[in-house]
Amino acid sequence: AVCSMGNSTSRLYSVLAKTLSSGTVSQHQDCLEQLDSAQLDPIDPKDLLEECQIVLQKRPPRFQRNFVNLKKNTGSNHRPIRVMQWNILAQALGEGKDNFVQCPMEALKWEERKCLILEEILAYKPDILCLQEVDHYFDTFEPLLSRLGYQCTFFPKPWSPCLDVEHNNGPDGCAMFFLKERFELVSSANIRLTAMKLKTNQVAIAQTLKCHETGRLFCIAVTHLKARTGWERFRSAQGCDLLQNLKNITQGAKIPLIVCGDFNAEPTEEVYREFSNSSLNLNSAYKLLSPDGQTEPPYTTWKIRPSGECRHTLDYIWYSQHALNVNSALGLLTEEQIGPNRLPSFNYPSDHLSLVCDFSFNQDPDRLL
Repeated sequence: AVCSMGNSTSRLYSVLAKTLSSGTVSQHQDCLEQLDSAQLDPIDPKDLLEECQIVLQKRPPRFQRNFVNLKKNTGSNHRPIRVMQWNILAQALGEGKDNFVQCPMEALKWEERKCLILEEILAYKPDILCLQEVDHYFDTFEPLLSRLGYQCTFFPKPWSPCLDVEHNNGPDGCAMFFLKERFELVSSANIRLTAMKLKTNQVAIAQTLKCHETGRLFCIAVTHLKARTGWERFRSAQGCDLLQNLKNITQGAKIPLIVCGDFNAEPTEEVYREFSNSSLNLNSAYKLLSPDGQTEPPYTTWKIRPSGECRHTLDYIWYSQHALNVNSALGLLTEEQIGPNRLPSFNYPSDHLSLVCDFSFNQDPDRLL
């Protein structure tokens, strides 16, 4: 394995172009232990973005998306907290299992696709980043994002489907990143979700953070529930287990909560209703983009598989509506931008759209609880 991530005098291209050779997670972990990412030199996000753009110069430019201002007169004077939710598409699944019949294999090359992913992250500059289907954590996201000032956490699936793919890069899982200059980690929990009292292959990370600027505590969680039709009751049970864990962590909603995830569930499913009706008083941030403020977007994923076209709303950012305000949300890609071959593509690296919201603390959180 190539363990060198370069030094302060080398071009960052060496970081982007040289991915660790395929191997087990333990090999990646050994490599990181030798490196200790905290000791690596910081990198300027502008330099990293420039290097990504060099790699991507033969690809079409990234799509333009605009933030929609949703802010009411909250009286908040602190900097908003930007949260990004994204299922980035595991590399092993994209190349080996997902069968995107309209997407050329060339568009899925990791050396370029990882730069598209990084470009999207760098464009929106999240304070907190929640990702699913991460199978290049140890060789790409942790080394790079730690050098951008993020504290990084990864929790792989126990039986990741990536491991069934030849030349895989280890298991996929959920990852969370937060800017250390803005937040202090108070507590962290890796949760293996249960269903019908049985441990499942799906996981979550929940971290309680303290905002340096306001001194306020809040909990941020990321998850990825079981996929596919026919597993609705299973997802519902996983959602109940996650909610119970979050109730304990937030002391029954005393600590504000944000939950990011690919729920693999349309708004018509039971697990969606469980989150909507929870005693944690959660609302789905992207509903606020609709004219009535009550309707989810028409899609957050859009792809073509051998079975046909799949256009679904599966990804959500839930938040404590008594304690937090949504100042703005990033608009979705239009059908025209996505194009007839859908996602992923040369323009966009995943079959899921990224969701980005700016949050502020309510000045009087107990009033609406």
